[in-house]
Amino acid sequence: MIQFENITKKYANVSVLSDITFKIEKGELVVLIGPSGCGKTTLLKIINRLIKPTSGNVLVNGESIFDKDEIELRRNIGYVIQQTGLFPHMTIRQNIEIIPRLQKKDKRQIAEKSLQLMEMIGLEPHLYLDRYPSQLSGGQQQRIGVARAFACDPEVILMDEPFSALDPPTRLQLQEELAQLQATVRKTIVFVTHDMDEAVKIADRICILNSGGIVQYDTVEEIMKNPVNEFVAEFIGKNRIWSSPEFIKAKDIMIHHPVCAPPNTSVLRCMYKMNQAKVDSLLITDRHKRLLGIAFAKDLRELEDKNCHVSERMLTDFESVNPETNIVEILHAVNRSDRSSFPVLDGDKQLYGLVTKSSLLTAVSQQYINDEEDK
Repeated sequence: MIQFENITKKYANVSVLSDITFKIEKGELVVLIGPSGCGKTTLLKIINRLIKPTSGNVLVNGESIFDKDEIELRRNIGYVIQQTGLFPHMTIRQNIEIIPRLQKKDKRQIAEKSLQLMEMIGLEPHLYLDRYPSQLSGGQQQRIGVARAFACDPEVILMDEPFSALDPPTRLQLQEELAQLQATVRKTIVFVTHDMDEAVKIADRICILNSGGIVQYDTVEEIMKNPVNEFVAEFIGKNRIWSSPEFIKAKDIMIHHPVCAPPNTSVLRCMYKMNQAKVDSLLITDRHKRLLGIAFAKDLRELEDKNCHVSERMLTDFESVNPETNIVEILHAVNRSDRSSFPVLDGDKQLYGLVTKSSLLTAVSQQYINDEEDK
């Protein structure tokens, strides 16, 4: 959708951006983030040609932005800035409709679109459309700024620290509303912020810049789990993933090689195997590592005949999780169950690993230890 090709920007002999090359897919919300002076706002403004690069190219849907009329390009790209950019002498309706009217769209369609946009941002049209920006709160003004950016139904929307001047509660609310809105409309959004918490909350991908170059460009989960270097680890905050536990998955905390046995193993042999491994359960699998059942030590000890096959005594009705189940969901499963372990399976009951109360405790305690070491 948006392709940056070797973008460089220099002011005199000072390099602001150096050989920036990456791609933003259609419908993604990508956050540009980094320390002050890293070039994130410059990169954003190159997209709508508010800043001209020293060299390189930007393609939108395969077409160079430099082959397009500059004014027409900007009219087809939504733009939301920190100060809202609303015209104070115009009503809210006039602010929202300014670009569609310049494009000479049908007046009735423009009016209908304005009503839809007001509903989209959660403001009653009959209460706000005929007011002026000064009669609205900061959060309401930013909502109008978002509505105006959507007015011409652009494929690309640029957002330059749009919520940074707002009070924390309003800012959190608008972040959540943007995430919900994006889940519905799936626009291609490039969002600049200096706040990593904001980036984690709203982004599909994060592009971390430093000194004019890309340090890491990846999904939120990958960046938090696998920062490419110490700069990224320090910038995002060590152990930050624990502030977003939905990114901690069963595959991250499971025991990768749980103790297993085939179904024709005797109960006596299973008890011996559990005793040797110091575990209280045994996963019964076929030769393809598909889980057939679970045998629990306390159940096997109660049997008189310990020479029978474990397949006759294993539990086949059990709760499991998949590799992508997050730690919050796993903890809920632990709380509602009397079981101490949960096999990790795919859709075909292929065994990936095992999550136990012990492995959960180890994961949580390790985070506590890391926090103490960082103090």
